[in-house]
Amino acid sequence: MNEVGRLRLAALRLVGERAATPAEAVAWLGCAQGQDLPGVLSSIALRTTAGDVDEVRRGFDDGSLVRSWPMRGTLHVVAAEDLAWMLPLGTPRPLAAAAKRRAGLGLAEDTLERAGEVAAEVLRGGGRRTRAELSTCWAEAGLDLTSSRAYHALSVLCQRGLLVQGPFATAKEQAFVLLDEWVPQPRRLTRDEALAEWARRYFRSHGPAARADFARWTGIPAADVTLAIEGARDDLVETDGLLHDPGTPDRLAAAEVPDELLLPGFDEFVLGYADRSAVLDPEHADRIVPGANGVFRPTVVRDGRIVGTWAWAGTGRNRRVERDLF
Repeated sequence: MNEVGRLRLAALRLVGERAATPAEAVAWLGCAQGQDLPGVLSSIALRTTAGDVDEVRRGFDDGSLVRSWPMRGTLHVVAAEDLAWMLPLGTPRPLAAAAKRRAGLGLAEDTLERAGEVAAEVLRGGGRRTRAELSTCWAEAGLDLTSSRAYHALSVLCQRGLLVQGPFATAKEQAFVLLDEWVPQPRRLTRDEALAEWARRYFRSHGPAARADFARWTGIPAADVTLAIEGARDDLVETDGLLHDPGTPDRLAAAEVPDELLLPGFDEFVLGYADRSAVLDPEHADRIVPGANGVFRPTVVRDGRIVGTWAWAGTGRNRRVERDLF
């Protein structure tokens, strides 16, 4: 029996008691990796009582969920009220790295500043624009921000706290809005409070996990990792060098663990850890992310371990799950 993997299933709310709402599910996790939008919608739905992807989409439309780059320079879904205290912790390193990349993109800082001004002008007062629409606004303002430069500008402006991805503009794409308008009453924490809260949420929802897992997940400096864990220490227990919420064993004991779980790609059960060996045999790592290309396949989980990948095959009534077991 893989006890660590099974405990993580309970902590991540993949088995046992689910969250009442999508916002509650995401707040419990802290963040949910979100570059694959259909995948993260499914991941969040799996953790709610209703299990309804459309309910998750409504969470973005009603302002309780947002998608941004709060840490590691990677897209994540966050409970809207939490983004303001996460950004100052998780973005300094990615923003510094982005500044170094701008020369290679041919993107000057004053151009980026002007892009922010134009975005604020067209969005102020409840405006909404897709990525393509903002690119058009920038072009009309005389700014050459297309393709990779547009993506870079949007990610940086989001990390700086100007923009955020909020409501759906189409079935497959979210609109950008002004963060201060879309989330008018954010939760405010001091820096020490925010660090402790981040560690508390991570180990509550991902534990049992190691310090290195939290460090990799947030991407914050080692000194901040120490401050965060020490700030949350009274709310955590440590077993065999792994930290977790004291209630996690009871959540697992009360849960009915199914014989098999089919998880979307990029789910936190896989992406939430620096060391995945507790749930995945290292010799099979290339089966879930071929060529280490950063694109994670949906996984088959049995008894707390990843035992294969899966994909949909066929259409309509003939649609079925095809498993590729290790």
